[in-house]
Amino acid sequence: MKLLRFGRDFEPDQEVILRDYLAIERTRLANERTLLSYIRSSLYLLLGAIGFYQVREFTNFDYLALTALVFSIIFFIIGIYRFTLLKKSLKRVYYKSEEKEAEKSE
Repeated sequence: MKLLRFGRDFEPDQEVILRDYLAIERTRLANERTLLSYIRSSLYLLLGAIGFYQVREFTNFDYLALTALVFSIIFFIIGIYRFTLLKKSLKRVYYKSEEKEAEKSE
């Protein structure tokens, strides 16, 4: 039993038609766009951490800078993890449907 499970496993019951292929492509592009959003958020948090660290007048901002840096790394790791998880899931669905189509043609 996996504790962290973000993806859903589903099996295609028919071969992939054009509409389904286009839906897979839209999902793939949305996945890439989401990865870029995670990277952008991570970079903003990193810039915020650098900005907080450079404020010398308040020593309490050092803890805030460290917190922003940790969250920046966490966002980056979660983004890459979710991207690869969905990418593998899409490949599995697409290739399983191609295998079924090849078996039918034989």
